[in-house]
Amino acid sequence: MATLIGLSIKVKLLRSLPDRFKTDVHITPGTHASEEAVNKQLADKERVAAALENSSLLEVVNQCLSSRTI
Repeated sequence: MATLIGLSIKVKLLRSLPDRFKTDVHITPGTHASEEAVNKQLADKERVAAALENSSLLEVVNQCLSSRTI
């Protein structure tokens, strides 16, 4: 779940900010059991790009970012 949340935040920032901005998304130290692995995944541009090429995962990220009100 932490990876999905981090990926969603990273995608939102990438979509919202101009290309000249660099974004770094990290899990706060001591807040997750596998924080190091999640941070490694979020920092790797190739892993993020591969995740966004997965249509199922991209759909879940888009649902996380939708602004629908229930």
